[in-house]
Amino acid sequence: MAVDGAVSGAAAGGLELLPFAQPLMDEKLEKKALKAVKKGAKARVLRRGVKEVVKYLRKLPTTPAASTKEAPLPQGFVILAADISPMDVISHLPVLCEDHSVPYVFVKSRAELGRVAGTKRLTSAIAVVPSAGGKGKQEDKDEFTDAYKKVAGDIVELSRSMKM
Repeated sequence: MAVDGAVSGAAAGGLELLPFAQPLMDEKLEKKALKAVKKGAKARVLRRGVKEVVKYLRKLPTTPAASTKEAPLPQGFVILAADISPMDVISHLPVLCEDHSVPYVFVKSRAELGRVAGTKRLTSAIAVVPSAGGKGKQEDKDEFTDAYKKVAGDIVELSRSMKM
């Protein structure tokens, strides 16, 4: 049963998604974003898991959202999995992201999110932080920067379109 536009389990291919999983990426953007996450894992610019994402967000200054239409690329974004149970595990993250003006989006599968992040475990949340300056190789960083530029604008636009 869908609540307020949430995707039901049957519509999502058998997965039961969170009722507050908005904005949920479409398949095309999800593929592009997960490719950027995979390159980010090689460049070592990811924060994996709820605890690390919360720590990253709390270190950021609380700033009001940019009111201009042509905002620069964000300093990072958060990807959350929409098939988490219990939902209380990540229910505080969208509010925290909005408080710190960090765009966030949902993907359908935490298994897929964990796989592209370079872990063997399921992953509920990932923060992509291009300014992290990880210890990865320079060519990996360059590849990630290109992929990040392609996907960050789309994620900002999708995240902005869902805010009331």
